Amino acid sequence: MSDSVDLSFADALISDAPTAKYPNRMSRFGRLVGRWNVHSRRMDEATGHWHESDFVWVVGYILDGQAVQDVALVATEGGYSTIATAVRVYDREMGAWRVSYFEPERGEYAHLVATAHKRDGIRQDGTRNDGLLIRWNFSKITENTYLWESFVSEDEGATWVLNEHNEGVRIG
Repeated sequence: MSDSVDLSFADALISDAPTAKYPNRMSRFGRLVGRWNVHSRRMDEATGHWHESDFVWVVGYILDGQAVQDVALVATEGGYSTIATAVRVYDREMGAWRVSYFEPERGEYAHLVATAHKRDGIRQDGTRNDGLLIRWNFSKITENTYLWESFVSEDEGATWVLNEHNEGVRIG
């Protein structure tokens, strides 16, 4: 083994394609690989007011194609700033995806498990860093669009409140 590796961090992390080990499983999130313009409506939980924003969502394969990572970017005067990332890894023993989300500026972190939901969707259930249960649903996924909604429960899943609604349109 050589003591010198001539790879950048990005070269070592990013993969061009999904692993061939379980192609059907990789397509669950793999169909979202690409770049998206996203319009978001997010509720401020403290006030109940809704705020709208736009961001770019970039999704790609990582870890020799065994996982999918995304980054959310907002436009700034100097270009773009990365605000959040999620890593989604298929756990073949569990038969589901493990999802970890990080948004440092807002102090939001979450861990979820993702499975198929309805005909064209993905359901992600988990807990955010304040201990509340969350449910993130992708639905109406097509080649060029998707819908994503975030729900939170303050009563251990007896009721769910919509707190974010995103609509994505593929740009690449």
